[in-house]
Amino acid sequence: MKELHTGTLYWPGTEKNEKEYPPLRQNKKMKIAVIGGGLSGALCSLLLVRCGFSAIMLERGQVAGGSTGANLGLLHSSNDIMLCDLIEQIGLRDAHRFYRSCADAINMFEAAADELAADIGFQRRSSLYYASTEKDLPKLKKEYDALKACGFDVEFWTADDIAKHFPFRKPGAIVTHNDAEFNPSQFVNGLANAAVAAGLEIHEQTDIVEHKKLPGGLQRLRTADGFEIEAEHVVYAIGYEPEELRGKLIKAELNRSFALVTEPQHNLQCWHQRFLIWETARPYLYMRTTVDGRVIIGGLDEEKEHPLHSDQARHKRSEKLIGQLRLLFPQLQAPIEYEWSATFGESLDNLPFIGADPLWKNVYYCLGYGGNGSVYSMLAAHVIRDLILGKSHPLSEIVKLNRQSLANV
Repeated sequence: MKELHTGTLYWPGTEKNEKEYPPLRQNKKMKIAVIGGGLSGALCSLLLVRCGFSAIMLERGQVAGGSTGANLGLLHSSNDIMLCDLIEQIGLRDAHRFYRSCADAINMFEAAADELAADIGFQRRSSLYYASTEKDLPKLKKEYDALKACGFDVEFWTADDIAKHFPFRKPGAIVTHNDAEFNPSQFVNGLANAAVAAGLEIHEQTDIVEHKKLPGGLQRLRTADGFEIEAEHVVYAIGYEPEELRGKLIKAELNRSFALVTEPQHNLQCWHQRFLIWETARPYLYMRTTVDGRVIIGGLDEEKEHPLHSDQARHKRSEKLIGQLRLLFPQLQAPIEYEWSATFGESLDNLPFIGADPLWKNVYYCLGYGGNGSVYSMLAAHVIRDLILGKSHPLSEIVKLNRQSLANV
């Protein structure tokens, strides 16, 4: 099992009503087996059981216990790859379709938040995407024009506009409205509870160590404890573990990032409307606030696969992050309370891997590679559901594992 994060996480401590699910202790026959109990697995499972399928979700650790706790809970309609660049990469029609789908996914999060019994901390927010340097300004203006042409509710702010609303100046910024934030741990546990109520079977501490195709098209999964599951369809919602692919996941990279959460601040009036904030520099700084007045900030990405183990070295990254926060917001002085290092994945074309295995029928993947992984998880759940139902989905060709855009990079 990959180690996905080190340090102290904030979100798990906010979840007071998580449930425990028993390990699998008998053989099972199901229509669908979902492997992975994080955001992608929970979303997929809920949609599939609501379609009337018998389904089982298998998690080697605990539900919401993998990358979910290290997720910063940002929901952007924009992505690591700018829309103007995506247009050049895959064409105007598909680029617009992908970006609009990301905005639609945020609406789906809101609908789910309204429906779930749990409070998942969902809040609509605007985003400030600022030019890190003057040389980034022409590209940022080009991106603003592309977003405007795609129908997004965006504004372009000058340096003076930024200074009127925040205690810092930057050369310019795009303000995107109707983005959002949420609590990942509460959301995943809420989804799991809703899915169980709809008929899903969940088993934690259940590690799948073997997957075989049987005569007649069925799939057989075997656990580390020797129990077997037979299913017609298998969905891998495994986060950043590409070696488990039945086929071949091409051109993916694993890196590590750093994040911290402060103690509650007492003077967030300086943070205009609690905007989500990020920048054009790569790697980029990204930050948000929480419902209890904390600041979450992340960045300092490094091209190393494993999270950092040294407490001292990790704290040095945290000190750099808090220093960058205080350059923007000198008024914010609350100390660090949580800090962690986490693995994250990127594809070379900056799109997620979602869809059917190119080599194995009825095997599917929900792999939300990229900085907008939560949004990609929502998209993945709907794409996979439609594929299993035998329906076409408008994103399936754009995000499939053997897409043409990967062959061109």
